[in-house]
Amino acid sequence: MKVQHKFVFAAEEESADFVSIQYTDCYSMDRGYGFKQATSLSTNEDLRISLPGEYVQPAVPTLLVDVPYGNYRVSICFGDQEKSTETTVLTSIGSLMLDRIQTLPGQFLEEEFAVHVDDGQLKLAFAGQSPSVRSIAINRDASIRTMFLIGDSTVTDQPAGKYPYTGWGQGIGQFFTADIAVVNYARSGASSKSFMEQDRYLKVQSRLRSSDYVIIQFAHNDEKDNDGGTEPYSSYQQFLREYINSARSCGAVPLLVTPMHRRVFDERGEIQDTHGQYSEAMRKLAADEGVTLLDLAAKSKQLFEASGEEGTKEIFLWAEPGAYPTLPSGAADNTHFSRHGGMEIARLVADCVRDSAFLPLARFLRDR
Repeated sequence: MKVQHKFVFAAEEESADFVSIQYTDCYSMDRGYGFKQATSLSTNEDLRISLPGEYVQPAVPTLLVDVPYGNYRVSICFGDQEKSTETTVLTSIGSLMLDRIQTLPGQFLEEEFAVHVDDGQLKLAFAGQSPSVRSIAINRDASIRTMFLIGDSTVTDQPAGKYPYTGWGQGIGQFFTADIAVVNYARSGASSKSFMEQDRYLKVQSRLRSSDYVIIQFAHNDEKDNDGGTEPYSSYQQFLREYINSARSCGAVPLLVTPMHRRVFDERGEIQDTHGQYSEAMRKLAADEGVTLLDLAAKSKQLFEASGEEGTKEIFLWAEPGAYPTLPSGAADNTHFSRHGGMEIARLVADCVRDSAFLPLARFLRDR
């Protein structure tokens, strides 16, 4: 089934194909679309109710469009006859899709991307210095491949009530063309063991198709001495192997991601590896199983050491008290990322794909 929605923001351009809409048109279930303004910010990650318009300050309205489960190709026309514009587009749970699209007066530019919808609503928010959207076309497209992300808090869709905490999964979609739709099932606190034993992987497994990808990053919580902890060369590899075999049994393609480093420097200004043997255990497993490895550990080491001990505070979530309403006491976090940092880590993951020999996925990357 193909579901199609076309909206135009300029009333004079309304036609039989495009429905006129304004930011003041509130969402209606009867109509099946409209804008919703944030009222309160959720801090509950599992609820997954944060709106993309809540991830900018001040918050902006979110366009909600009722659609069935599936992958959608979204085409947006930007521009204004009289002025220059700059528009950023977010979707899903704070995922950045298009960053600062600029047009000159009288210039109109069309961009497209893919969105995976698993909760019955496609969500879009438009922010920027001078945002201007002229029209939107939404088409369901079963040929779009799905990229499933599984991992921990460094990957997850952080709720808006914890902004600016950001997982790299909220930024990875911007680096891929409209032939790949990202869905992020990563969860804070998850290890390779707990993600499997708490049945979180079942939802991924039930939805995998032969054209899909499963991106796997665990270790931060595998290292802990608790029920979710694993041993690098035994149980850790065992659970990773289960994800690999499960994906392959569905005809999907698994990729392993070594965990990025924490912000821990030695006296020489070099990053200390707090992950022990887990990264090396993943590298060995990838080689043994013939799985593509995205070596984010190596990439992050290079970035963090180039940025230095002080410069990496912008990547990780360091904030003065009162800098953000959600962080009244400030933050000094050496594991998790700011909004800027989450996007930078996502860029590193995309670079890993670009550098790998795995061409089927790399061919879906946008040009630099």
